[in-house]
Amino acid sequence: MFIQTEATPNPEVLKFLPGREVMAEGSRDFRDAEDAKASALAADLFDIEGVTRVFFGPDFVTVGKHPGHDWPHLKAPILAAIMDHFTSGRPLFEDAAEAAGHDADVYEGETAQIVAEIKDLLDTRIRPAVAQDGGDILFNRFDAATGVVWLHMRGACSGCPSSSATLKAGVENMLKHYVPEVTRVEQTL
Repeated sequence: MFIQTEATPNPEVLKFLPGREVMAEGSRDFRDAEDAKASALAADLFDIEGVTRVFFGPDFVTVGKHPGHDWPHLKAPILAAIMDHFTSGRPLFEDAAEAAGHDADVYEGETAQIVAEIKDLLDTRIRPAVAQDGGDILFNRFDAATGVVWLHMRGACSGCPSSSATLKAGVENMLKHYVPEVTRVEQTL
């Protein structure tokens, strides 16, 4: 098994491509070792000193590190943990853990149509581009009264120094262009 690595715009996050599907649908973000108990792979990665975050995408795993640790020292044990997991045949999750997707709040009338347009743009244009950098952006909510869209940044995007610029210059401009009811985009924490 050959696992490729790619740098991300976030210097504290590295993207690992195992050359096979990681998650069939959605994505999953693990912010700490407690969250990681749902997945043997995530738990194994958090057992490596210096690992602070793990994110599963469709065909990649991104791993965040503490700023005091260097990638040359962390890369080998991370690669070994990923390889061991995929060659063992163990399932990604211990139980039927859910993959995360857009929040499923129910909107009605014209607001429902606006939210559908926002989600469609996210899914077809924005999320594929963000996934190339090892992250994901999910719809959180839309305030019809103010026109504000709230998005959740995950994986390499979470905590990335350039995430604010991506959110404002890229995502906000695109959403405002195609969905005139959108006035601003904000990030949920």
